[in-house]
Amino acid sequence: MMEKMMSKLSENILDKFSMDFLRNQVLKNAYGNDDTVIAALDPRILIAWYLFFGLVPWFVNDLPFLLGCFLLVMVTTLLARVAGLVLFLFALGVFSQTGYLFLVTLLFGGDASAISPMLILTLKVATISLASVTVFSGLDPDRLSNGLMWYGCPERLSFSISYAYRMLPMLMEEFQNVLLSYRLRGNPPAHDTLTGKVRYLIYQVKIIVESFYPLMLNTAKRSRTTVEALELRGYRYAAVNKTVKKIKLSTLKITDNDLLFLAISALWVALSVLFSTLL
Repeated sequence: MMEKMMSKLSENILDKFSMDFLRNQVLKNAYGNDDTVIAALDPRILIAWYLFFGLVPWFVNDLPFLLGCFLLVMVTTLLARVAGLVLFLFALGVFSQTGYLFLVTLLFGGDASAISPMLILTLKVATISLASVTVFSGLDPDRLSNGLMWYGCPERLSFSISYAYRMLPMLMEEFQNVLLSYRLRGNPPAHDTLTGKVRYLIYQVKIIVESFYPLMLNTAKRSRTTVEALELRGYRYAAVNKTVKKIKLSTLKITDNDLLFLAISALWVALSVLFSTLL
């Protein structure tokens, strides 16, 4: 009975983490959050907000201040409706690495005094990571490109970032097609027993590794076609034309919600600094 329950549980987990599930989660995080509070903000405001929370925590070692920043970016992450898979990978990567460092510290003669430095490191990495997730899940490719261009970023660089976003669905679709072609031509081992399941897992990993070269080759072919189409439509001329740039940036507008978002963030940071000085 227990064996059947474990087998059913493993099958459900494998079904949850299928390729379609991973693709939907990634695309949802990149394109499916355009109706959130964060997505409605001006991209210039979001980029400036991200520069503060992406740089300042690295240079501060005050625990109350870092905790306040972490709580703020955690709220903004919830408002951005980030995909569950992204949050799971974030928690797994940040806290498992910190726990690993703490265990290594104890193993080589450390004591409980190492908790405070590890907590500071965790809050720094977590704050910066959540700020990145908040901003880049709330900005679509065009708005992100326009915001970078307004700050004086070279047009080709801003377009490259936007184009990388647009390549994401095509990249995942191509990867799935390559995987399916390998599976159709392959002969997977039976996975009824424990040994068979291990062999099947190794087989799946091997297929994924072997899929990367044709994936990059097919994606490069599609990219070349896209670049040629852009050249035919006068992309290079539009990139340096001031009139075209002005028209493209005319959609940017700072509203009362943007100012309210900045005011709340500044007030919270000020309260964190005040609380830190009082302790």
